Amino acid sequence: MPTEVTVDGRLSKFKNKSKDPAKLREKRIAECVQLRKAQKNENFLKRRTITLSSLPDEEALSPDAPQNERTVLPIEDIIKLVNSNCRHSQTRGCQAARKMLSRECNPPLKEVINSGLLTNFVNFLSMDDEPALQFEAAWALTNIASGTSWHTQQVVEHGAVPVLISLLESPVLHISEQAVWALGNIAGDSAAYRDVLIECKVIPALLRRVTADTPVGYLRNLTWTLSNLCRNKNPYPPMSAVQQLLPCLCQLLHLGDKDVLTDACWAISYLTDGDNNRIDVVVKTGIVPRLVELMGYEELSVMTPALRSIGNIVSGSDVQTQMAIDAGLLNILPKLMRYPKASIQKEAAWALSNIAAGPCKQIQQLITCGLVPPLIELLRNGDFKTQREAVWAVTNLTSGGTTEQVVQLVQCGALEAILNILHIRDAKVVLVMLDAIINIFMVAEKLGETERLTLLVEELGGLDRIEMLQDHDNESVYNTAHYLIKKYFCVDVAEMNDTAENVFPFQPPDVEKFEF
Repeated sequence: MPTEVTVDGRLSKFKNKSKDPAKLREKRIAECVQLRKAQKNENFLKRRTITLSSLPDEEALSPDAPQNERTVLPIEDIIKLVNSNCRHSQTRGCQAARKMLSRECNPPLKEVINSGLLTNFVNFLSMDDEPALQFEAAWALTNIASGTSWHTQQVVEHGAVPVLISLLESPVLHISEQAVWALGNIAGDSAAYRDVLIECKVIPALLRRVTADTPVGYLRNLTWTLSNLCRNKNPYPPMSAVQQLLPCLCQLLHLGDKDVLTDACWAISYLTDGDNNRIDVVVKTGIVPRLVELMGYEELSVMTPALRSIGNIVSGSDVQTQMAIDAGLLNILPKLMRYPKASIQKEAAWALSNIAAGPCKQIQQLITCGLVPPLIELLRNGDFKTQREAVWAVTNLTSGGTTEQVVQLVQCGALEAILNILHIRDAKVVLVMLDAIINIFMVAEKLGETERLTLLVEELGGLDRIEMLQDHDNESVYNTAHYLIKKYFCVDVAEMNDTAENVFPFQPPDVEKFEF
């Protein structure tokens, strides 16, 4: 009896969903919002403080500024300076505004917008003969666009996008780099503004800045902006834009700079977070072996998005999954499943669960490469989110593995580990575990060993835990637990003992027979 949650809650996200869910090895994509947002705080969509590799020092930017203006001016004074007819005063006003907008706590974004200064800032962007004024205006707009969607909307509606794109061609390096930063903030705001930039042909303009001579600091900011153009799924980036971006991203993934690698990997993770067709566009570039290699990178900031990218790829078709396996994925996963950081364990277990949802050949490769022992360790010792992914891996394997593969899984301790965490309060996870137990009993029925397995479950304390689930608040949990007990445990114990003398296939191989 498959649990109801498998049919309704997740089936819409599985491949081959027209098949019988009791027999189908569903290929999971990331069901949990938490998994997708695991790194949200580590990889901001927008940035107010950033390092411009080409930025002159403060003295060079404003050599004539009075000493007393090295502090933030009141907004009334800034408005007067920006609205004056003197270019020097306008530059000083823009500089004072961007300093005010650069402060970490509560920058006065709305006050500056309401003052009407955005029109001035956008107009100043076109003054190629006043590079200092251009730069300060671009920086001020960058900081405004780093705020909420409403703040970004004001920047876009004041006509900044086409002018900022044109500034990418500026011969003054720190001006073009500032434009890169501003455009990155706009792209990171939403799918709508991302697509506005794409329609304004921002991608070719950005790609022209990626050359062998581009300073590494500039390249970091470029990569971050390119990654923001890959973000958001509602809607996804246009496929034509993806195809423009991928060759450059693949080149960036072969560089040695940690920050470039981090954002390039995140970009790939966004592009592979979709249906099989979108995954296919990425894997056809040949980048999968490099992504697997980067899963072993010493820096967590690179390892995490590389693992996420590969996790997305193995949620695709069996062919796409096999490409990751052939690239050495199964050799690196055990190390990641034992990594000290829980978020890495969780994502590694999620990737493993997708492989376990594949054909028997891939399940066997998983077993042969030694992934079952670390999987059992995660069931026993992982945090809840990691255990949840490990539970799905076990259920997928018991659903689609051969009889021998399921027996081997039980021999390694999977059944005991599942029974020991049946007390988890999350009803959906409990239902998935009950599915795994039912799948194991179905294998036992094929072997004629149902009674022996029943005794093993009882010996491990599993019967008591399943009986307790009959008091569960969730009706599906109650029904499934009741079904298990009625079908497999309402048998005369003496009758079971009569068949207990032979070798029990579910017993670990170093034990000759199951001792009651």
